[in-house]
Amino acid sequence: MTPTVTALHASAAKALAGLLPSSVPLTTQIVQSAPYGALAEAVTATFVGDVSADFALVHTDASGIAPAGLNASDLLRPALEGAANALGAGVLGDVRQEDAQALAADPDSILFELTDAGRPAGWFVVRIREFGAVNPGQGSTAVPFQGSVADKLGRINNVEMALTVEIGRTRMSVRDVLGLEPGAVIELDRSAGAPADVLLNGRLIAHGEVVVVDQDYAVRITQILDLADGQN
Repeated sequence: MTPTVTALHASAAKALAGLLPSSVPLTTQIVQSAPYGALAEAVTATFVGDVSADFALVHTDASGIAPAGLNASDLLRPALEGAANALGAGVLGDVRQEDAQALAADPDSILFELTDAGRPAGWFVVRIREFGAVNPGQGSTAVPFQGSVADKLGRINNVEMALTVEIGRTRMSVRDVLGLEPGAVIELDRSAGAPADVLLNGRLIAHGEVVVVDQDYAVRITQILDLADGQN
């Protein structure tokens, strides 16, 4: 495994840890294995793009902090999207719950332990697919795709991606979230009239202003951001 690929693993893990619901910031460290059965019920997803990857995530506190009616897949998807964004442009597939022990045991996978103030809070598996495919095993043959990045992304031109307009955000403790009632007012980190953020699959790509078109909300783009601006 090359140092570049290892750096990508670490970037994905760091981005994911920063978006996981937790009372304190989570840290990550590479480990050789997880406790027996820890990955038997994981949240998994596949990312296809400039660099493709398979993800598996176990967050031990997820069930205890999930609001009523929200399953683990929905709760943890934003964190997986953050990990995917760290790998570059692409599409994150469906998030599902399944056994990820085989993925963790793959020689091409890197396993991270998520820690909460020194206490294990979960595990995150990343398997990066070089050339869009897993390294060949016994009895299999892998043929690298030799086209350009544009050629590879052309295969997914018709895949729909989530476009979101964000007018502001804030951070709240789980206690405050559970205490919300109809009529409650949540203050955001942005003043009235400030530009809205336009995000594609969770990545900031533009700024705009909210307008009304035929009684529906819309956004008028005022600035397109390059890759460096979108990551800031």
